[in-house]
Amino acid sequence: MKELVENLNQLFADFTKDAASQVESGNKSAGQRARKISLEIEKVLKQFRKDSVAAGK
Repeated sequence: MKELVENLNQLFADFTKDAASQVESGNKSAGQRARKISLEIEKVLKQFRKDSVAAGK
């Protein structure tokens, strides 16, 4: 579970950096990276939810 949280923190940091680059300077490749990372974040969040529910039982 700790690894998932650390992974999420890294993904959020990467997403924030790339999304900001796209918004501030119109960097299209940064936008593409941000979209790709958002899909990875979704997968990790689903795994976190699954593990969290299992740990709560």
